[in-house]
Amino acid sequence: MNELPFRHAVLAIGLGLLGAASGDSAKPNIIFVMTDDQGYPAVGAHGHPWLKTPHMDQMHSQSIRFDRFMMGSTCAPSRAGIMAGVHSIKNGVTHTIYERERLNLKATTIPQVLKSAGYASGYFGKWHLGDEAPYQPENRGFDESFIHGAGGIGQKYPGSCADVPGNKYFDPVFKHKGTFVKTKGFCTDVLFEATLGWIEEVKDSDQPFFAYLSTNAPHSPFVAPPKYQKRYTDLGFPAKPAGFFGMIENIDDNLGRMFAQLGKWGLLENTVIIFTSDNGMTTSGCGLRGKEGRPQVKLGTDAEGNAMMTYNAGMKGLKGTVDEGGVRVPFFVRWDGKIKEGRTVDTVVSYLDILPTLAELAGAELKGTQEFEGRSLKPLLMESNPAWEDRLHFQHVTRWNRGDNPDKWKWKNYSVRNQRFRLVEDALYDMEKDPGQTKDVSAVFPEVVTEMKKAYEAFWDESRPLMINDGVPLAKERPFHVDYNRQKNTIGIPLWKN
Repeated sequence: MNELPFRHAVLAIGLGLLGAASGDSAKPNIIFVMTDDQGYPAVGAHGHPWLKTPHMDQMHSQSIRFDRFMMGSTCAPSRAGIMAGVHSIKNGVTHTIYERERLNLKATTIPQVLKSAGYASGYFGKWHLGDEAPYQPENRGFDESFIHGAGGIGQKYPGSCADVPGNKYFDPVFKHKGTFVKTKGFCTDVLFEATLGWIEEVKDSDQPFFAYLSTNAPHSPFVAPPKYQKRYTDLGFPAKPAGFFGMIENIDDNLGRMFAQLGKWGLLENTVIIFTSDNGMTTSGCGLRGKEGRPQVKLGTDAEGNAMMTYNAGMKGLKGTVDEGGVRVPFFVRWDGKIKEGRTVDTVVSYLDILPTLAELAGAELKGTQEFEGRSLKPLLMESNPAWEDRLHFQHVTRWNRGDNPDKWKWKNYSVRNQRFRLVEDALYDMEKDPGQTKDVSAVFPEVVTEMKKAYEAFWDESRPLMINDGVPLAKERPFHVDYNRQKNTIGIPLWKN
């Protein structure tokens, strides 16, 4: 068998500028939309037998769609890798709580990179990279921020990770540029409205803009606006799946409204729009049993009397695993001025490629000493058959118990992926021939196992000193509680007006 090359793909100082290379001085606007826990299967265009997502499907047809796009296995680790272009554990993010969700303050972020190219930037929705002031988006390079706390609306955990006390999906409180505001309506509707409102403010300025919209939906608790949830409860669905799939259809309608408004403003030609999700599909919401995502389960009955079964696109694994179903997500890139027709790219790529891709599309120079893992996806976007060297992608669930030595978990819950194979601990799967991971072929390809484990060990050993949040004491205060109560008792919580 041919040797599988391993490259610790690094994008360092001095990335070439797209504008200079193409002769096109107009910098594109960028809108990055990421849902929470949706995963790859929960899109109609991905073969889902009954979920209705017409706007996602239309975007799929008009986009360069990366069909083997890999995220982390849970929320904060994925977000850290996206935001800083470096694997999450190298930025200290090894959990979603316990102060281990804090993104290293030394990390360079996407908005900081884009600012060097003249971009205005706004963040809307779920942040989940630290709730204390230094870690908040307005202190990490964003000009505009409109967020909730913790990893979900209303959540609270030991330490600093907590949202506003008692916050709900309907009429939620958000923190807008440091001030808490009360909103009216369902959280997803509010977040799309806030994003579009900010775009309307900045669209006619001389600056291109970067809008990062991260919905809390369809994360638990699985509650959707009544008309969306009722569609599924009327078909016999239990409450959780009814809420989960209802929230996805609500997101889809909001995407449709966003596209329509961008069209009215004449922004579609020069705006790169990306749609994705932060990890694999959630377990309890989708109705599947167990983290393997098997077997199928009946959820309801359609109008013709047909059983409506759970669906995981033939994959093994859900959120919280490093199997394919735990980390594979939709990733659609629409750019009407440059991409004239949709095309599927089967190359395995990852969330670490997002920062270098946006930097190159924006014509931004990457300065300083930080090295960014990953590669710009521009060749795959703009060319039908570019040269692309295979590489290894490392994933670890992390989330070990508080106080544990991470080295205890070094050889547990990890995976190594290249174009053909996925190694999950000691089991090797040929993903081209067996995408459902049903047959361990480690005995057939022992040299692949050996090489992957050797590369993974080097990756872990390099990462281990950078897990700076492990072992830190829990914060004594929850900033979103303290600051909210202080504001409530002084100036009050104003009603947000977009």
